[in-house]
Amino acid sequence: MKLTIHDVGAGGCITLLHENGNCMMWDCGKNEGNQPSRILRSRGVTEIQHFFVTNYDEDHISDLPELRTAITVKSLYRNKSISGEQLRALKKESGPITNTMVSLLDMISSYTGGPLSPAPDFPNVSWKVFYLPYGEEYCDTNNISLVTFLQFGETKFIFPGDLENKGWEGLLNNPDFVGELNGVNVFVASHHGRENGYCSEVFDHCSPQVVVISDGEIKYATQEMVNTYAAHAAGIQFNGDTRYVLTTRRDGTITWG
Repeated sequence: MKLTIHDVGAGGCITLLHENGNCMMWDCGKNEGNQPSRILRSRGVTEIQHFFVTNYDEDHISDLPELRTAITVKSLYRNKSISGEQLRALKKESGPITNTMVSLLDMISSYTGGPLSPAPDFPNVSWKVFYLPYGEEYCDTNNISLVTFLQFGETKFIFPGDLENKGWEGLLNNPDFVGELNGVNVFVASHHGRENGYCSEVFDHCSPQVVVISDGEIKYATQEMVNTYAAHAAGIQFNGDTRYVLTTRRDGTITWG
């Protein structure tokens, strides 16, 4: 069983390949060197049982048209408080609708059933998702990110999409969400580790061993958050060193299991 945080630059993509062959996937960002649809096919994956879209921006779904051509996607998890029509209107505000977004909108309109039945088998894996309601208070794509807590064997992860400070504060009003923060070992930094995705209050309830930042090369001051996140982590042994923050830009693709 392997969980992989793929090195897709400024995008995002995480996969869980279970030893029984079942697959879960969070986002499907890509870059020139890493394309999730090709990587999974090369590993013999023909079906993704659970596909999670954490954020409705292009960098999280850039490989979606190719993914849907190459691999059968069985179910879609997303923030359902926003309809396809609302998302289309929101995206039109920033320019023409791209083919990638058309593919996601098609999934939103067609993946309308409930959970798969019978449920796919993922022994020793459990997860919970949280999100804020789209509307007047949370009207941007980042703060309606789908947040996943994943228990993978003895390790608990959080994948918060591109949640910003306002979104963190909203979710911290939910006692169930706060309860799930307890015991998180691996904290994947929101919004690729950018400054606006950081919320210090989260770490009043969460003491991770390591923080992971999925991002491309540093171009902006808002990406200089490694030391800030490191102060919240206990540290792990990684390639012979004690590390508090792992980054795809330095460490490449990162795998557990």
